[in-house]
Amino acid sequence: MIPWGGLTCCLSATALYLLGKSSGRDAELLKTVTRVNQLKELAQLLDLESKVLPLIVTISGRVGSETPISCEHSGLRGVIVEETDDGTGRAYVVGARGAAGFALTVGSEVFEESGRSIVRGTLDYLQGLKLLGVKRIERVLPTGSSLTVVGEAVKDDIGTIRIQKPHKGPFYVSPKSIDQLISNLGKWARWYKYTSFGLTIFGVFLITKHAIHYVQERRRRRELQRRVLAAAAKRSGPDNEDPTWKAENGSEAKRDMPDLCVICLEQEYNAVFIQCGHMCCCTTCSSHLTNCPLCRRRIEQVVKVFRH
Repeated sequence: MIPWGGLTCCLSATALYLLGKSSGRDAELLKTVTRVNQLKELAQLLDLESKVLPLIVTISGRVGSETPISCEHSGLRGVIVEETDDGTGRAYVVGARGAAGFALTVGSEVFEESGRSIVRGTLDYLQGLKLLGVKRIERVLPTGSSLTVVGEAVKDDIGTIRIQKPHKGPFYVSPKSIDQLISNLGKWARWYKYTSFGLTIFGVFLITKHAIHYVQERRRRRELQRRVLAAAAKRSGPDNEDPTWKAENGSEAKRDMPDLCVICLEQEYNAVFIQCGHMCCCTTCSSHLTNCPLCRRRIEQVVKVFRH
């Protein structure tokens, strides 16, 4: 049998190791991004550097919008993510909902009972359903919330600064500071690394245990086969020995296993062990066993087999 437990642990360890490498790589990339304190500095950097290479920056500010959304139930004013303001200007964030670390604040949770018609109620009853109502959740990013944005900074023809997802590189929109992001990524990278090592050791242990069990079972089977063959030869006597058992070079050739019980070596085996399914003992000897002689698995039930 294939040691699925050990293989699963090793595959999980590989996946965690790759996640740890990815988190560690992101942490190192965040350490190298350009930190911008004011948008005026960012505009100057874009004029100088963005013409050569994509400029990956990190900037912190507060969420703002000229047309904020008002929540229906909570009255909270906010946006999905439109722009961030650091006090010296505004930078628009493009595709913020696909950024890592982005989360909307729950403005309100309201349960509304649904008014059902007779037809709808009958259909729900026939399907075994009982519709109580609808739960509505308002999620919004409140205006004035502090955000840290990491991404590629671009400047269009009219001078509007936008931060978007780079073709290759980190893209984060998070309420945490850049230092907190780096620290958290480093912690996750170490956790993934240590967990992958632990799963690898445990998986190797399971595979080794399975291999040792397999070798021991093979040895046990060969020993039982040798005993049964010796008992069968002793019962038949030297005069009744089949001459085909002898090879031309004088050594014994491989022959079929006699149908003898491996315990008493006298009666034919006629009992099947549940759960392993081995049949190697007679019913008399099976009544005194708790483990299978071949695989050492616990015997839950013995079924007598009638042979013709």
